[in-house]
Amino acid sequence: MHEIDAEAVRWREGTGDELLVVMHGIGSHEGDLFGLAPHLPPELTIASLRAPLPYGGGFAWFEFSPVDSDDHELIDRSAASVLGWLDGLERQHDRVHLLGFSQGGAMAVQLVRLAPERFSSIAHLASFVHAGELPGDAVLAAREPRIPLLTTIGDLDDVIHRDKIERSTPWLDAHFAVERRTYHRAHTIVAEELADVVAFLGRV
Repeated sequence: MHEIDAEAVRWREGTGDELLVVMHGIGSHEGDLFGLAPHLPPELTIASLRAPLPYGGGFAWFEFSPVDSDDHELIDRSAASVLGWLDGLERQHDRVHLLGFSQGGAMAVQLVRLAPERFSSIAHLASFVHAGELPGDAVLAAREPRIPLLTTIGDLDDVIHRDKIERSTPWLDAHFAVERRTYHRAHTIVAEELADVVAFLGRV
């Protein structure tokens, strides 16, 4: 079954009415980024999801490709599973934000491309945009104000192919209100980056 395992979701209840959906990278799991939860704004309810596809010792949102692929089948199926999971929540939040690392960041952007009216911001960490065009892309580009997006990358990151970064950069600028940060790091999250994420979420 290509769906979100509701039993695997890691939750932190917030003091406000906004939800932050967290999506991990390829080969990881729902507990990985949940370690950031104590540092994130207390107003946010946090839900850290497990990707639906087994991959090595962890899970994936879609197939790994070191170079660009415009095959949307698996990523769209995963995005549909997240939207279905959101629809099934007993509590519907006033606003929904997205935070994704690596493949999870590509997923966050794909969700907004498919359902631009449903999401309020994206923290797009060490990631890229899935290639190809979708009907929601024009809606994103025309939206005023545009959805805020914080995108980060490391100058030592050798996991995200440079071609993907170079293609994704102008695409993000054309579709979101972008804040961009670069760090001296590999494919990971550093303290300075976490501080920028916290500040971004505080603003949005």
